Amino acid sequence: MFPILGLFFGFLVGWVSSITIPVEYAHYLSIALLAGLDSIFGGVRSHLVGDFDMQVFFTGFFGNILLASAITVMGQWLGVELYLAVVIVFMFRLFKNLAIIRRITLKNYIKSKKNY
Repeated sequence: MFPILGLFFGFLVGWVSSITIPVEYAHYLSIALLAGLDSIFGGVRSHLVGDFDMQVFFTGFFGNILLASAITVMGQWLGVELYLAVVIVFMFRLFKNLAIIRRITLKNYIKSKKNY
């Protein structure tokens, strides 16, 4: 529940604030956002499965952001758009976690309907 509340709070703060991000940092922001969303959806999935660990969540959250940003920086130094590979990987993981969350939620919903 905390990851979803944090995501909502972050979107709310971003919506009402007047902070602008320079265009030069667009790749970094998109990568950090995808890494954070990947960790949040992974945390929700692991919570539904029953093996959520806050330490694993936080280390994965910040580790994903740092690694993805480092790959983006390295790609810019080399003149290769490596951030695209990171985007593809995170989008794959996001959709996979979302599919697992959907299956678990539907399974629990169907179970609860059978009990009535």
